[in-house]
Amino acid sequence: MSRLSALLFALIAAAMPAHAHHGWSEYDNSKVLQLTGTVAESGYEHPHGHIRLVTPGKTWHAVLAPPSRMNARGLPPDAIRKGATVTVVGYPNRNKPDEMRAERIIAGGKTVELR
Repeated sequence: MSRLSALLFALIAAAMPAHAHHGWSEYDNSKVLQLTGTVAESGYEHPHGHIRLVTPGKTWHAVLAPPSRMNARGLPPDAIRKGATVTVVGYPNRNKPDEMRAERIIAGGKTVELR
């Protein structure tokens, strides 16, 4: 492999994770949602945690903050475990009608700011 080919490969490989990560502009911050429901599924992994929240009439996928931020702000994984009742405040995705970006979560009687 030539030096130029190796350099091009390295640049493309480095850009791939950034391309895979979504931007916050896909969420409509002019429409605030406040949803209370039951956690059907939760993930506490990078780059962002998430929950699947069952509310009356609809199930939502809520994108949370990175786990390190949630831990630092006092939201341990067991607070969003399956079966927990939580309230999530955030913004709907412009293109995915069942997805939202969470700005704050109320779990176990505690309000945690995620952004």
